[in-house]
Amino acid sequence: MPAIASSLNLGLCKPWLPSIAFAMLAMAPWAMPARGGAPPAPGQSAPALVARTFSGAPIDLATLRGKVVVLNFWASWCVPCRAEMPELEALYRDRQDQGVTVIGLSADDRHDRAAAVKAAGAVSYPVGLLSEAPVNGFGSPQVLPLTYIIDATGKVSAVLSANRGPISAEQLRSAVSAAAGP
Repeated sequence: MPAIASSLNLGLCKPWLPSIAFAMLAMAPWAMPARGGAPPAPGQSAPALVARTFSGAPIDLATLRGKVVVLNFWASWCVPCRAEMPELEALYRDRQDQGVTVIGLSADDRHDRAAAVKAAGAVSYPVGLLSEAPVNGFGSPQVLPLTYIIDATGKVSAVLSANRGPISAEQLRSAVSAAAGP
């Protein structure tokens, strides 16, 4: 015991060190996606995703093979997310008969479900709550909005994030056209 006491007295164990260690451990869950590991990058296969729309219809990414999928993660409180919704809606209406579909998954907490449902009322594409997805290989988005463009073979073609505001219609349409191929 004297050796430990003398170590503490010599300053080898700083009094703030346990607080730092605790803070680092507490933050660890936020440093990585909640489920599914690292988010997919362009060129990688899209991970599994099974969810339900707010109306209860199933969403299963595996069943959409053969279509270009625009998978948008958003939240009702996210201003750039809400600003992108009309562009996503226009793309969905213009291209759904050409093998392109749009899916929106809200990153709102379950207790904010009503706000997410209200915001989703402005669009006709399938929208659900990410926290209610029983299978989510994408993990929790680290930035919002976040949009994955998935080609007809199931590979991620592009990842669009709005670090400086909502993505433009031109960026969105260009990424979808590239995924659709010639």
